[in-house]
Amino acid sequence: MTARRSLLLALLGGPAWAAAPVDWQGLTEAQWRARLTPAQFQILREQGTEYPFTSPLLGEHRQGVFGCAGCGLGLFSSATKYDSGTGWPSFYAPLPDAVATRPDDSLGMTRTEVHCRRCLGHLGHVFPDGPPPTGLRYCINGLALVFTPSK
Repeated sequence: MTARRSLLLALLGGPAWAAAPVDWQGLTEAQWRARLTPAQFQILREQGTEYPFTSPLLGEHRQGVFGCAGCGLGLFSSATKYDSGTGWPSFYAPLPDAVATRPDDSLGMTRTEVHCRRCLGHLGHVFPDGPPPTGLRYCINGLALVFTPSK
């Protein structure tokens, strides 16, 4: 270690001045419960669904990014949000490498679940009935999202 780096670390309080990276997929149930509201926990960690037309994000029309309420990863640009009439925030495309999908047979039918790539939090489902250019409708629980407006 160089003398300059040693001096900086000493002045800044040692290596702890930078937050340690979080192992999002390794958090315990108790740690998730401490980070989330009970409703967010039910959706993100237990694959729940909020009631339609209850999310304040339905009326969010500013420019910005909709991120994961669990880990903060940016998921959807406001440029891809549209009113699907379903009662949940809807998008026609996620940000690159933001979400992953898996089959969901929980209601006796096959749907495609959408979850956060980083923390694996349940977001909602994707359906093949969206607008151009993708033809997809990412139907996302508003409580699974946080909105950060552009500056």
